[in-house]
Amino acid sequence: MEPYQPPAANMRASDQERDATVQRLQVAFAEGRLADAEFDERMRAALAARTHGDLDELLTDLPATTAPVAARPAGPAPKGPKPGRYTIAYKNSLRHAGRWRVPGKFRAVVYKGSGVLDLRAAELTEPVTTILAVAYKSGIEIIVPPGVRVEVNGFGVTRDEEWAGELAADAPVVHVRAFAYKGLVETRTMPRH
Repeated sequence: MEPYQPPAANMRASDQERDATVQRLQVAFAEGRLADAEFDERMRAALAARTHGDLDELLTDLPATTAPVAARPAGPAPKGPKPGRYTIAYKNSLRHAGRWRVPGKFRAVVYKGSGVLDLRAAELTEPVTTILAVAYKSGIEIIVPPGVRVEVNGFGVTRDEEWAGELAADAPVVHVRAFAYKGLVETRTMPRH
């Protein structure tokens, strides 16, 4: 039996290999190894990569043990504490970013303040995540990674979709139901600068 040899750099990459690279980038971002702009750039490149060489180039300056490279197994969600189902800010601000677990249904309410829900390194616990965002004289920004299908409805909501690549048939879905009074709920793939 011949020893395992890594695939050639010019060999076509599979969806599973692209997903594994995306997972490694998400963990590196959550660990603070990548800045916002660089993380977004590498995520887009990983989802559009054609070859192993393209994927390897995105990980060369990251430790090999940053994250498991195996795709998430199908089946029930891993055991652990249940993620919180809501967040509220009263004349204040809220921010969820980095590694955090997002339940299938999540509510964010902001009264005379601001909010950021950054899903780029978050663990979506279900294939379809519904976020109810209520902004009263406030602004809520929801940042989703490229490769996630975003559906929005309600009033006072905008969608700033900068990712123009193809989405996989089984891409996770984030459904945003928004209600804003004298405010705004924004969904975007890159943070506002």
